[in-house]
Amino acid sequence: MTEQRVSLYDAPVVAHVVRSGFVESVHHGSVVALDANGSTLLAVGDVAGPMFPRSASKPIQALAMLRGGLDLDGELLALAASSHSGEPFHLDGVQRILAGAGLRERDLQNTADLPHDESERNAWIASGRAATPLAQNCSGKHSAMLATCVAAGWDTATYRELRHPLQQLMAQTLADLSGEPVAATGTDGCGAPVMAVSLTGLARAFSRLAVAAEGTNEAKVAAAIRAYPQWLGGTRRDVTSLIRGVPGLIAKDGAESVFAVGLADGRGIALKIADGGQRARPVVMAAALRRLGIDAEVLHDLAHVPVLGHGQQVGSIEAVGI
Repeated sequence: MTEQRVSLYDAPVVAHVVRSGFVESVHHGSVVALDANGSTLLAVGDVAGPMFPRSASKPIQALAMLRGGLDLDGELLALAASSHSGEPFHLDGVQRILAGAGLRERDLQNTADLPHDESERNAWIASGRAATPLAQNCSGKHSAMLATCVAAGWDTATYRELRHPLQQLMAQTLADLSGEPVAATGTDGCGAPVMAVSLTGLARAFSRLAVAAEGTNEAKVAAAIRAYPQWLGGTRRDVTSLIRGVPGLIAKDGAESVFAVGLADGRGIALKIADGGQRARPVVMAAALRRLGIDAEVLHDLAHVPVLGHGQQVGSIEAVGI
């Protein structure tokens, strides 16, 4: 058994699932918050061991693409950093990125899937459409990776390979912003490499993005996320609501229940729910933000995930130990 697995098994309880006043289930996890200077404000569980940020690392990957020559800003840059919901404007944006680089949908190498958003997925199925790389939530990142390769003169056929110059630049940029070397690599759900750092490193990276100097590529990424959060997530996503609800905040969610935030004053937060289930993720993030003194109406909404019985709310998911 590896040390990393032990740390997940031993993670403290960070949320209760309460049904009719009875604690029915619990979620374990780890949470870290840093100040603008990198000092620890909050640490729950193992915040120094490596973990895969999954899609929470996409804003950092978008920065790497800008460093590689990608020429995007505004909503299309937010889309490059997205795990989009597969709404029509997302899919149109992906096609715009590809067309701008002289590419087509067939050049995408991410995994074929249905739209992430339930309504869009149901409509897609009802229309008889099959899963496609375009509809998959990572197509914004993959289209931007391809466009970066075109801008830099790199091979587009092998852009997902770890030894490709693009992926090497991704690793260098993650190490730069997180302040620590990449601890492990793997294959993400979309087929691109995924690279491990600690929760502390992830929080540090988001802190640095959030307070980057005007005119830098880091600031360009943060500005796109703040201005176009619906392109980063979707019209019905909690990450979109959080960015809209807290002025100056940037955020990105990820698979296996990872969540990272950078605040306008340079504080950074990162968390992971150990079992990978998403239902406790927004609840725990809302509690961490409140612990740091953030008072916003959106936190009330994120902190109240209902538990249902016969279609009625009979309980809720509640953060503990934060």
